[in-house]
Amino acid sequence: MPIQILPPAGAPRVLAAAQLSNSLGDGAYYVTSALYFTRVVGLSPTQIGLALTVTWAIGSVTGVPLGALADRKGPRGTAVLLALATSASVASFLLIRSFVPFLLAACLYAVAQCGLAAARQALLAGLVTPAARTGVLAHLQSTLNAGLAVGAALGGLALHHDSRGAYLAVFALDAVSFLLCALVLLRLPAVPRSMARGKGEPRLAVLRDRPYAVITALIAVLLLRMPLLSLAIPLWVVDRTDAPSWLVSALFVLNTLAVMAFQVRMARDVGGPRTATRAVRHSGLIMLASCAVFALSAAGLPVWATVAVLVAGALLQVIAEMQQSAGSWQISFDLAPEHQVGQYQGFFGTGVPVARTLGPLLLTSLLVVWGVPGWLLLGGIFLAAGLAMGPAVRWAERSRTGAEAGVPITGPPDRASTQG
Repeated sequence: MPIQILPPAGAPRVLAAAQLSNSLGDGAYYVTSALYFTRVVGLSPTQIGLALTVTWAIGSVTGVPLGALADRKGPRGTAVLLALATSASVASFLLIRSFVPFLLAACLYAVAQCGLAAARQALLAGLVTPAARTGVLAHLQSTLNAGLAVGAALGGLALHHDSRGAYLAVFALDAVSFLLCALVLLRLPAVPRSMARGKGEPRLAVLRDRPYAVITALIAVLLLRMPLLSLAIPLWVVDRTDAPSWLVSALFVLNTLAVMAFQVRMARDVGGPRTATRAVRHSGLIMLASCAVFALSAAGLPVWATVAVLVAGALLQVIAEMQQSAGSWQISFDLAPEHQVGQYQGFFGTGVPVARTLGPLLLTSLLVVWGVPGWLLLGGIFLAAGLAMGPAVRWAERSRTGAEAGVPITGPPDRASTQG
């Protein structure tokens, strides 16, 4: 079966083109931003860390109102404006040379990015049938990884030259990539605004949806795999094993290529709440196995065996990642009211900044300080989150059924209904 990256023609392919355009710039940005902000802007690592923590915390709470704005005003226009805002924020980095302006620009960047993610999901929901959404999102994820890989290679050229001009060129490329993204999004047909709120319906209804909040929290736990790949595993490989340091880069490339090649195939078995919760449950089990394998890499094995163990752990991790992604996409759309997709996706998207904000401290404490026991505890956390998804989704389904009948259900699921 051939590897498929591009989605079907029409709106899905235009969405993929928009995804590809900004992911190229983002890939270059991710690998060069730390050095740019320290060497060109002149900030200290502490200032950068503080600013990024503050800005992504702010961004995480603005995703819901910006998603609601997309529902009310139309997701295409909102997505275009937020892509332009992202472009402007990145372009402003070219002129900034002190902490306070950097903090303000970074806040605009984080807010625009979180809002853009919610608006794009609402746009996709308005253009793609419910049955096809998870498959299209799998295509978009493959496209994203392809763009990030090429962008990271471009960023690598800038790192090789290690000059102010090279770094400025990367940031200019990222700003242009979001400008191009906005232009591509304009090629999509307009999606009608959502219907007016019903009588007594709150403006931000998702904030009162307790089952959906629990599901989002569980996904945030499973998303700890992101700082695990970018921070904890590199530190583990260098500090706790005898594997060569170049393996860190190789594991990252392995992850990127695997998602690019197999995410679409992995998502084909997900087509509703039951298959989605099963995929998330499997991802928790596989992450437990991955953590146990990574722990084994500190057992004093020969170098070749240590490398093999680390590669095996990384392969298990990326399989779990693809399972979790496919399942969570399906769940997030299935449980969101059609006229409030933007705000629900904005809330669901808070799992990413939460995992990126809290994950580094948690993971370094568990793995770098505790070592092998930390890996096993982390695996248990992933397993518990995956197993809890089924009861949480069933609770959410009953709550929606009860609300539609005029009897909201806000309590926890009863024991009898959580079997199976």
